[in-house]
Amino acid sequence: MKLFNLKNIALASAIAGTSLMSLSVSAADYVIDTEGAHASINFKIDHLGVSYVVGRFNDFSGSFTYDDENPSNNKVEVTVNTASVDSNHAERDRHVRSSDFLDVEKYSQATFVSTSYTDHGDGKGAVTGNLTLFGETQEITIDVEKYGEGEDPWGGYRAGFTGTVALNISDFGMDFNLGPAAQTVYMDLVVEGIRQ
Repeated sequence: MKLFNLKNIALASAIAGTSLMSLSVSAADYVIDTEGAHASINFKIDHLGVSYVVGRFNDFSGSFTYDDENPSNNKVEVTVNTASVDSNHAERDRHVRSSDFLDVEKYSQATFVSTSYTDHGDGKGAVTGNLTLFGETQEITIDVEKYGEGEDPWGGYRAGFTGTVALNISDFGMDFNLGPAAQTVYMDLVVEGIRQ
């Protein structure tokens, strides 16, 4: 009987250990795959009320934690090289980098550090955090959606998300006048991370 009890205890301990192990690996850390060009930070802004100027930032890095079991643990950090702005027009990009706009000599980086995550279910949620741009830090909320996750052909594991947010440029002290419709920059984010 004692042996039977010991076996039961050992079995229960093994099951508990397995459960704890499962819980501990539900949260995973990822590095955003910018080297493989599997992530992008895209933007569009009104042009004269008739169209949009669209572009992207080509140089950025970051990481995120994704916890499917406990979404409140989700977090992300990103650093953007502002001089990497690319609207597919070299002359315009030089002007945007100047002190008239992004002033990249003075403000070479933009950063986002999350402070909380709200789960909306079905892979959707909202990540809130501090965006520092143009020397000003403001709290913003990005609507996010999980696109997918799984093993890659190289033995790794990946997870991907999309996000959208609208930024009011005057909130960050940018006072250049592009017209009333051009005070909002619409950001589209595509993030693919490699599990570490």
